[in-house]
Amino acid sequence: MSEAPIMRVARATDNLDAIRDMYRMGLGLEVLGEFKDHQGFDGVILGQPGQPYHLEFTCTPGQRVDAAPSEDQLLVFYIPERGQWERRCRQMAAAGFRTVAAFNPYWDVRGKTFVDIDGYRVVLQNADWLV
Repeated sequence: MSEAPIMRVARATDNLDAIRDMYRMGLGLEVLGEFKDHQGFDGVILGQPGQPYHLEFTCTPGQRVDAAPSEDQLLVFYIPERGQWERRCRQMAAAGFRTVAAFNPYWDVRGKTFVDIDGYRVVLQNADWLV
């Protein structure tokens, strides 16, 4: 068993079904878990089996979620192979993500920034992540 932590990014949405479908189709993520009325919350956990990160989206019936807090709050995925990066960019658009100019121009040099239905941004960076 690995001792490395698993990172889960969790956020609320008013569009649970649409967000689930966008991130599954756009990033090729799988549904790792779902819950309904768990202490008042509905949700879905997305990721890739065996990978050390998950995205969790939750919804609380009767509660409204505010808009994304900043244009520079990003999820960034590094995809070094050009063909795979181009394919993922096409998938993001087909899934309903909008392409926008990055708030920080650094991300436009070797990447593309996408916005989901809630206004949150995802960057697909055509580069290796460097430590």
